[in-house]
This record gives sequence, C-alpha cells and structure tokens, in this order.
Amino acid sequence: MPDIHADRILILDFGSQYTQLIARRIRELGTYCEIYPWDAAVEKIIAFHAKGIVLSGGAESVTVDNTPKVSASVLTMGIPVLGICYGMQTMSKQMGGQVEIADKREFGYAQVKFETSSELFSDIAGHTLDVWMSHGDRVVRPPTGFKIIASNESAPVAGIADDQRKLFGLQFHPEVTHTEQGKRILQCFVSKICNCSATWTAVNVIHASIEQIRRQVASDHVLLALSGGVDSSVVAALLQQAIGDRLTCIFVDTGLLRLNEGDQVMEIFARHLGVRVIRVNAGQRYLDALQGESDPERKRKIIGNLFIDIFEREAGKLENVKWLAQGTIYPDIIESAAATTGKAKLIKSHHNVAGLPSKMQLQLIEPLKELFKDEVRNVGLELGIPRAIVFRHPFPGPGLGVRILGAVEKKYADLLRRADDIFIMELKSNDLYDSVSQAFAVFMPVKSVGIMGDGREYDYVIALRAVETVDFMTARWARLPYEFLSHVSRRIINEVAGISRVTYDISDKPPATIEWE
Repeated sequence: MPDIHADRILILDFGSQYTQLIARRIRELGTYCEIYPWDAAVEKIIAFHAKGIVLSGGAESVTVDNTPKVSASVLTMGIPVLGICYGMQTMSKQMGGQVEIADKREFGYAQVKFETSSELFSDIAGHTLDVWMSHGDRVVRPPTGFKIIASNESAPVAGIADDQRKLFGLQFHPEVTHTEQGKRILQCFVSKICNCSATWTAVNVIHASIEQIRRQVASDHVLLALSGGVDSSVVAALLQQAIGDRLTCIFVDTGLLRLNEGDQVMEIFARHLGVRVIRVNAGQRYLDALQGESDPERKRKIIGNLFIDIFEREAGKLENVKWLAQGTIYPDIIESAAATTGKAKLIKSHHNVAGLPSKMQLQLIEPLKELFKDEVRNVGLELGIPRAIVFRHPFPGPGLGVRILGAVEKKYADLLRRADDIFIMELKSNDLYDSVSQAFAVFMPVKSVGIMGDGREYDYVIALRAVETVDFMTARWARLPYEFLSHVSRRIINEVAGISRVTYDISDKPPATIEWE
C-alpha cells in the first residue's frame, strides 16, 4: 500500500475565508496537505517535509506596519512556493517588489490575460482566463527575477513567476469554482512543479486508517458514543473493520431525535454493519430533567450533562475498555489550533461526547482527525454506509431540545418530529434535499387560530428553515419554490393534528444563526 503522507503540501494561513478550500482542492487532486498558521515556527515548517508550500490570502494589507509576513526562510528553502492573493503580495514585498493600495478594489468576477509562458500555466488553454478576485491591494512591481505572467486592467500584475527558483504568485483565487481552470492550475503546481503523486484517495485512507488503528489499539477494546451522524457513523464502520467485536458503541436515545431515528441507527449499525451497539432508551429521563426549563443555554447544559452521566454509567458496566473513540475531524483541529495563536477569534469550542470526564481514564483515538467533512463522506460511502446516513444534514447535539422553543414537552417533540419528517421527505422526493445544506422544522410554543372544516381550531405553529452554505459560518436562506412550500404547509397542517399554521424562515446568517436556539 502506498504511503498516503509521503508527498505533502503545506498551506500557511493568513486568515483567508478560502484557506480550507485550498486544502480541499489539493486533496481532491490526490495529495495530502495540512494548514499551519502563518506564524508557525520555522522548525515546525521544516519538520513537515513539504514538497511545496502555498501562502493563502488574507484580510490584512501589506502596505501597513506590522502586517503578517511569511518567514524569510520559507522563500529560500529551495522548494516551490505559490502565493495566492495576500500570499502573492507579501511574497512580493518581502522579496523587494512594490505593493500599493489599489485605486479600485476588485471583488468577484474578472478576466485576466496571459502575458508570457510559465510552468504554472503549462496546462491552461487559451489566452485569457475568467477568474475570481478579492483584493484591495495590488502588486505594481514584482521582485527582481520574477516575470509578469498574467494581468488585467485593475491588477497589471495579476500573476508572477520565477520559474528557476519555482516561486509563483497569483492575485486571483484558483481554489474557487468561479475561476475557470483553477483546479488545473493547482494541479500543475502540485503534480508537475512539486512532483507530488496522487496517493490520497478514499480507498488508501481507509487502508491506512485501519492499519493505524490496529497498531494503536493492539488487542485492547474501544468505546464509542454513536449518535447516528456521519462522523460517529464513519468512525464506527472504520473501527469495526479494524478490530471487530472489540468495539462497543453506546447509543443514547434521548427521546429528542428525529422520527424513527433510534430504530434506524440500530438497523443500520447493529444489523446491517454488524457493529455491537448498546441502546439506552433515556427519553423520560431527559423530559424529567428538562421539565419547565426554557433557557436555551441551560437546556443545552442539562442535555449534555445528562448524556455524560448515562454514558459514564453504561461504560462502567464494560470490562477491558481502554480507548475512547471520537469523531473529531480536521476543521476542528484547524480552528482550535488557530485560536491558540491569539491571531484569530474563537468561533466555537470543539468538543465531542459533551466533554467526557477525565476520571474515565481512557486513551483517546480519533481516526478522522486528518479528514475534511467531504472526505469523511467519501470514506463512509466506500465503507458501505448508506448514502442517506452519509449525506444526512447536520443535527444539533441537543437534538430537538433546541428546536423546541422554550420548555420541552413530549407532545411538542412528537408534533415536531412528524412535521420535520414531512418537510425532509418532501425535499427528498422533489430532488431538493441535496440542493440545501441544512433543513429542519422548529416548534413554536404559541397558538394561532385556524379553520379546520367548519370549526375553529387554536393550535401551534411550525417554522420551516432551509439554508445554503459552504462552511456553515455564513448561510443564505434557501429560495425553495413557492409551490413546494405550499404543498409542505398543507401536508403538515392536514396530517399533524395540533398544528394550525406553518411559516418559512427567510433570515440569513448573519445576522440570524442557522438554528433558532
């Protein structure tokens, strides 16, 4: 089996919203890469043994003092470097070029023309290229030894190259789909210039992960909290292939899951995939603990703390368990690492299994910690997990507890489950499910007058929410067809006794959040 980490690219992050996208594009080309903050220690950069380095974009300006700079050693290590947007600007200024604030900022579609041949564009057809720009500064004079390889009216220096030293810069973003042939540019850099092989594939990742798990765990037993979400599901399937019946999964049915979800988890994992799953039906315990509580944060803490109690109690019944598996993925690692530098704002803290207590004294194993979400899904499909699980929309850890506004009651959860199921099933039957990133129903504890037949009803309200997003940090409300929404509304009101009105949420994130609580 090939070494999937042998050929690798390092990305130094200057804070661009597209940095993770650069990494995903490089991995799609079959080459492993990682992201370090721009100010990572030179010793750490050297120790990574990259065959090429990419300098990301960023929101800063190289025209001011104390702007982020790449270590000078990076530019003299003798390995290829590609600077993108801010990355090109800081490379240019640090090597003696000139950068200025542009007369006209350039955001969005643009067209550049090729000025002279370069190894970076060796596979690109045509004399012009449609690209995506996002910059306020521009390079006006490249450093000595560099030639201008692309330009446009707003950015006369839109691309630079020193083919001999294998240093390159692009003012535009090849990683975004809006840039025509952008992936081919990155492929040329990674494959031809850096001479990286394409060994990073789902099949190879699975084989390598299984080998790593077996080496790490040896003959020990492993415990996993199985939620039914894609991350924990893929971890379960990987571990089952690696260690078989030495894996035990605990599935806590909180009574706050989607319609029939508990039975579906048991059917798929315990029966279909042969995973040992202990199901704990704790719905009444959660309802009792949440009784009368309406504050969203307190509800989250109650749900999380109760999960810990139940999980710890069930784990205590098992013998010979020495490892705790978690579904940590690479974006969690990136954001946590960035937060420790003090250079980025902490958007959210990342924790799995609600932060299990240290007194359990289990060693941690995280089989997915190198993978992006799309890679996790590809691995899941390769492992035979049903597509419906692999591509299921995100579901909050507290479940319906934070989709029922205010106090949680069983009758509210039952109404919400049925309404949500109708919405999701209709999205799927109308081929709309995969076109939105997340969709769900929200129960509103207010009543509205309705007319059912010849009588008046005074029943509850359901809000529907569907968004489109790439990274879930920002989101756009989904423009679902009016006819579709009308049909869903009629079905919910006619089929879910107790609901008299359906609304549709047309709030973007920001200013709203995706979830209501």
